[in-house]
Amino acid sequence: MKIAIIGSTGQLGTDLVKTLQNEYQVIGFTHQDIEVTDYNSCLILKEHNPDIIINTAAFHKTDQCEEEPMKTFSVNAIGARNVAVISKEIEAIAMFISTDYIFDGSKNEPYAEDDVPNPISTYGISKIAGELYTKQNPKHYVIRVAGLFGIAGASGKGGNFIETMITKAEKNEAIRVVNDMWTSLTYTKDAASTIKKIIELKLPFGTYHATNQGYCTWFQFANEIFRLTGLNPTLTPIKTHQLQLKAKRPKFSALVSAKLPKYGIQMRKWEEALHDYLIKKGHIHTNQPGA
Repeated sequence: MKIAIIGSTGQLGTDLVKTLQNEYQVIGFTHQDIEVTDYNSCLILKEHNPDIIINTAAFHKTDQCEEEPMKTFSVNAIGARNVAVISKEIEAIAMFISTDYIFDGSKNEPYAEDDVPNPISTYGISKIAGELYTKQNPKHYVIRVAGLFGIAGASGKGGNFIETMITKAEKNEAIRVVNDMWTSLTYTKDAASTIKKIIELKLPFGTYHATNQGYCTWFQFANEIFRLTGLNPTLTPIKTHQLQLKAKRPKFSALVSAKLPKYGIQMRKWEEALHDYLIKKGHIHTNQPGA
């Protein structure tokens, strides 16, 4: 089986390549290789004729998305459309990576796959458009993730939340983190492993949530990072409105999978995933307290 991965050097793309390349023929495309917003650039996919195209390309700087709606929709929606059209023509499966931000956060409990989306930001709206375009290929998977962290770090964001917290703590900076915004977390290594299982088990086409179990506020996440690493910075909880962000964010956008457990797929708790990540990155050692 031949699998094309768009965004192969990104946080999730890197782990997808690592997870799939030993058993499948993987073709990785970086932003230099393919520009998803340009249909003609996407025609390179036809030359390789893959069985599956996994599209991890995204413009995800949420506040910048409010200022640049055209760019946001070009990448997240039109890019998904281009992949859907080409994948359908070559009879390949299209897989689109989506987000918890397609929900408005008013449910106050974790969202399952069949809950009705209601995005409240340009980013969220563009991603639901990407989902809808992807579904134009009957052979599709929409995989929703949230709060991504991976060894490679996020391209365009420079690292991830964990690395930002550790860097600030090591510089003895005072740290303020929101304690009224609840989210799921996703270790990209675990998401890649789940995607591999979805492919191998030939799960029914459709939408799946692939986040680590449980949820927390960003403040609780930061607290756990510092507990495990033994760092002790000045950490202050704040309210979201104090940040004066341009984009609205859902207050409670945790995800749960109602579907994957039916097929024996269960992702581990976010605390275990974080612990594993910190060891892999060399931030903690296995003989450390709490490790």
